[in-house]
Amino acid sequence: MDGGKPSLAMVYQAVQALYHDPDPSGKERASVWLGELQRSMHAWEISDQLLQLKQDVESCYFAAQTMKMKIQTSFYELPQETHLALRDSLLSHIQNLKDLSPIIVTQLALAIADLALQMASWKGCVHTLIEKYSNDVTSMPFLIEILTVLPEEVHSRSLRIGANRRTEIIEDLAYYSTTVITLLLSCVEKSGSDEKMLIKVFRCLGSWFNLGVLDSNFMASNQLLMVLFQVLQRDETSTNLHEAASDCVCSALYAIENVDTHVALAMQLFQGVLTLETAYHMAVAREDLDKVLNYCRIFTELCETFLEITVRSPGQGMGDLRTLELLLICAGHPQYEVVEISFNFWYRLGEHLYKTNDPALHGVFRPYIQRLLHSLARHCQLDPDHEGIPEDTDDFGEFRMRVSDLVKDVIFLVGSMECFSQLYSTLKDGNPPWEVTEAVLFIMAAIAKSVDPENNPTLTEVLEQVVLLPQTVHVAVRYTSIELVGEMSEVVDRNPRFLNPVLSYLMKGLREKPLASVAAKAIHNICSVCRDHMAHHFQGLLEIARSLDSFALSTEAAIGLLKGTALVLARLPLEKIAECLSDLCSVQVLALKKVGGVCLFVNFWDKTPVMGNQHTNPIVENGQTHPCQKVIQEIWPVLSETLNTHQADNRIVERCCRCLRFAVRCVGKGSASLLQPLVTQMVNVYQVYPHSCFLYLGSILVDEYGMEEGCRQGLLDMLQALCMPTFQLLEQPNGLRNHPDTVDDLFRLATRFVQRSPVTLLGSNIIVHIIQCAIAATTLDHRDANCSVMKFVRDLIHTGVSNDHEDDFELRKRLIGQAMEQHGQQLVTQLIHTCCFCLPSYTLPDVAEVLWEIMVFDRPTFCPHLYL
Repeated sequence: MDGGKPSLAMVYQAVQALYHDPDPSGKERASVWLGELQRSMHAWEISDQLLQLKQDVESCYFAAQTMKMKIQTSFYELPQETHLALRDSLLSHIQNLKDLSPIIVTQLALAIADLALQMASWKGCVHTLIEKYSNDVTSMPFLIEILTVLPEEVHSRSLRIGANRRTEIIEDLAYYSTTVITLLLSCVEKSGSDEKMLIKVFRCLGSWFNLGVLDSNFMASNQLLMVLFQVLQRDETSTNLHEAASDCVCSALYAIENVDTHVALAMQLFQGVLTLETAYHMAVAREDLDKVLNYCRIFTELCETFLEITVRSPGQGMGDLRTLELLLICAGHPQYEVVEISFNFWYRLGEHLYKTNDPALHGVFRPYIQRLLHSLARHCQLDPDHEGIPEDTDDFGEFRMRVSDLVKDVIFLVGSMECFSQLYSTLKDGNPPWEVTEAVLFIMAAIAKSVDPENNPTLTEVLEQVVLLPQTVHVAVRYTSIELVGEMSEVVDRNPRFLNPVLSYLMKGLREKPLASVAAKAIHNICSVCRDHMAHHFQGLLEIARSLDSFALSTEAAIGLLKGTALVLARLPLEKIAECLSDLCSVQVLALKKVGGVCLFVNFWDKTPVMGNQHTNPIVENGQTHPCQKVIQEIWPVLSETLNTHQADNRIVERCCRCLRFAVRCVGKGSASLLQPLVTQMVNVYQVYPHSCFLYLGSILVDEYGMEEGCRQGLLDMLQALCMPTFQLLEQPNGLRNHPDTVDDLFRLATRFVQRSPVTLLGSNIIVHIIQCAIAATTLDHRDANCSVMKFVRDLIHTGVSNDHEDDFELRKRLIGQAMEQHGQQLVTQLIHTCCFCLPSYTLPDVAEVLWEIMVFDRPTFCPHLYL
């Protein structure tokens, strides 16, 4: 669209194309053109004209939506003297279009509400609207729609209103809130059983509850509450009306969460909800799941609201434990979606009781938790005709994972050992169907780690029986039993006589496609906990690693096996580590050479404990060669070839860099022989494919070698070579915003230089360009990138502030002074500008630290910078 105002005919044509053109490309062109129109100044006048003409639903909807969007985002475009005319025009449009389409009414109601919130000269907008339209029955629906969205829009992020204006609005709405409630009650009385009007009234009432401005004493005695509960008690209430009423009650309960300041209303709501138990049972009997879910939402919100009172004074007054009975009744419903609604409450209850640490209080709630756990175990049962293993990724699988988390959080109230023993006795003493057995094993797996494994005969008996399960049992039972074995690795560690039968049992699972991945995960757990015992089984683990491709493993499970193997490797005698690590790596190196690409090898190296991650490294005495050094030298040619072959593939290059990062971290200065060829290759590839991971790897090299006199110039050359393509990339239109990872990694690299060899960097030609880039990047509102930029600037200036008794302090201070003389004014001005106009509030502490360092470095110069 050019700069001129388009004709109404052109707009109509575009709207018709948007909704009715059978060609998708035609729809796309229309959408782009109309989007440009909406952003232009012409949109105000054209929208107004389209609404006046009222030609069809599509054009009116487009116009109403455009008007709402313009008021939300571009209200500043209009002179103040036009605001009154805009208000009158919108009110006229909503009156004329009230019967055309509900969605148009909603868009216009939003436009009016957003205008009222931004138009400071429109005093008492609620009073104005009610006075103008309350006596006209035909206007009542759109009046209530405006009064519904008005409180909802107060906290809208789309509106550019300050905190003072928001406070003024909320105070104004609170002043007129009783007028609104009186109007709503009048509507109910006049409309009788008109369902549509009741839904609108309940939605509006809920909206005002959500804003938190209603007088609780006034509401406690208001007939609207009685109407709400009457609707919820009636069996014949429609689904839509029932949902609207339920939403409203939930909003009311949420609004009085600070019960002590809303006692009268709290009591009315408390007693009202308790009357809904019979209605719940009727909904269950009629198999009306929608209503059942609504009731459970209400019961849960009731329990959430009165949680603190319930814990403080259980069984007394509004701490009445019938609230928990309501939730447990819901937990008895056959559909798991019902009990799932209450999970957040049970989490919070467990958290409160854990903090109080009162055994007597725990005893009061223990029976309720026991009943909950019983219900959860039943809900976790698979269908009797289920085939295959339990699914983790479908809705039911996700529900079971949430059950597992909840059980772990509340089990302390029942006692892990007591619960574990009771669950086991149901299997031991009875002969339950397979689906019951599987569900019980699933709950046992959830709590196994919280049971004390020391001298515990029940645990060892369970482990003994599980590994004797025949292969003829249902595959889902075997799957979950393997999970349980993996969770009982502490028991195996304390009872090493079980290690062989456990490994034998897990190996059977590893060879079966459905069970392979879960068995691999269990083996990983065993390796993590039983490292010393597993050292005797390293050759077996090595054989598994050599045969990885023959098992039907997920990538995650395969990596877990390699990681577990490496954990055990770290426990071998130092003289054996190099040879065994070489054997382990050769498996992946051969595969890598064969396919000419990256496979699990890279994942292995960046997970391997002997390669310098968070796990225990072998202890290397001074003067000893690190056992991994030789292996790293052996794999470097393979990684180098992989980098060359796949230099255009960011994912593969990134994994190679991660692998090299851990390799360098592992052996430290022992990787010196790789430094020159690695840097050369990094620079060469980066010139063509500027993957930001090379910058990050460069920062690791600087961190390791930056304090070595003989390496500093080479590292500086690397920095300068990497900076040139980086600056070209970031200087493109929107370059900083489009490449935040590059910004992040560039300034990580520069910061490492400041920390390890500041004089080398400050004395170079590249520092001027890095500082200029940093100043430009201060406006970037990407969390990680902005943090890295600010840290670089802060650390750079701090080198001239902190006298760390190094010989070069005076030189550093002089070089920083020169840099600040050249860039200080621009830097301070930019930082102030970004604080005011560009950055989110969470970044401001970082900016403050930079400004503080500048002031500490040279206060006399800094202060005038603030005023220029």
